[in-house]
Amino acid sequence: MMRQRITAILVLFFIVAITMRAQWDVQFSDYTALKSYYNPASSGADGMLNVQAAYSMQMVGYKNAPQTMYVSADMPVYFLSPRHGGGISFFNDNAGIFSTTKISLQYAYNIKVGEKGRLAAGFQGAVLTEKIDPAKATLEESNDPAFPSSAVDGNRVDLGAGFYYHHPSYWAGISSLHLLAPTVVVGERYEISIDRMFYLMGGCNIKLKNSLLSVHPSFMVQSNLTSWREDLQCKVMYEYDGRVFYGGLGYSPDISTTVFIGGVFHGVCIGYNYQMYTQGIGMLNGSHELVFGYKTDLDLFKKGRNKHKSVRWL
Repeated sequence: MMRQRITAILVLFFIVAITMRAQWDVQFSDYTALKSYYNPASSGADGMLNVQAAYSMQMVGYKNAPQTMYVSADMPVYFLSPRHGGGISFFNDNAGIFSTTKISLQYAYNIKVGEKGRLAAGFQGAVLTEKIDPAKATLEESNDPAFPSSAVDGNRVDLGAGFYYHHPSYWAGISSLHLLAPTVVVGERYEISIDRMFYLMGGCNIKLKNSLLSVHPSFMVQSNLTSWREDLQCKVMYEYDGRVFYGGLGYSPDISTTVFIGGVFHGVCIGYNYQMYTQGIGMLNGSHELVFGYKTDLDLFKKGRNKHKSVRWL
């Protein structure tokens, strides 16, 4: 009886885990530094070469807790009359017996709006791989029929699209990922259905009387039209002699509070974030996140072209 009960619990956990992972994309704490992860239209929209990387360790202290890595690069492509942008990214997420890998290509078409603004429409094509590895689980019976006997995987094409507006003082975007709501067949017996996701993001830069300080509030709302998550963020930046330091707080109602700290040194942005869960597992088993980035101007048609310089991140 005890063995049957343990098997039933494992099967239930297996089913619930698949359902939970299908509902939400990985939530990075510093979404403002990783806009292209959520919206392909942001690729190259600011006229800069952007190289970004993030590593997140979630629910620290738990065995086989989720760990996520994301690396991307996007840039403008100057040909014809308007600006075109392109990007490429690699994403890997491991959580228990589950592993997700996604390689994406992005394209964005920009038009000038007003004196300094640009509006972009973007598209993303990706190859999505889902893997289940029973070797990462401790089973009562090695041949438990609820789990595959060995590692299995499956692939599907994944699509995304969005619109993004960029201005030196503010920005906004709306996008949808997993447009086809794909179902990945893993091995011969398992299916992982991925919900279509929608994102609304925006933020601005507010200059203070002290010219060395600026405030950067932002928000993001994400939904699969069944569940919702809201995130608010505010950073205060101090800039002096080409160096930038920032600190800030983030808040997601009924989910978490996040602390941000970082800076820009010689054109390289380095940030650390700690997300404290306000419900469930508690504050001490939160998520650690490291964010790296680099930006440089690539507009070959400007005067003094090919001279690289560092800029402050939004």
